[in-house]
Amino acid sequence: MKGTRATARARRHVRVRKKVRGTADRPRLAVFRSNRYIYAQLIDDTKGHTIAAASSQERELRDRRLSVEVAADVGRLLAERAKAAGVSTVVFDRGGFKYHGRIKALADAARESGLEF
Repeated sequence: MKGTRATARARRHVRVRKKVRGTADRPRLAVFRSNRYIYAQLIDDTKGHTIAAASSQERELRDRRLSVEVAADVGRLLAERAKAAGVSTVVFDRGGFKYHGRIKALADAARESGLEF
């Protein structure tokens, strides 16, 4: 046994972050999923600034229960805000989560809305 589920995710996230870096030209799309909400933000790691962010706690999504559809809406919302900030290409950081379900839905919706990664 190698610890709890949370420590295993943290270990995977560290492994991913060794390779994934966000710049001003190509920020990192970082995703965090809790049991109730999903969060996504575009991060410029060279400056340590968040360029754009979206979550399922936003006013228009708050009343809906977290599902694949809500995660996709968060991805679309983030892509809109990225375009407004002048960002078209990103590098995806799944945050140590498996790439399926809500994480995949968010990424696919962001791609469909114009983000390249």
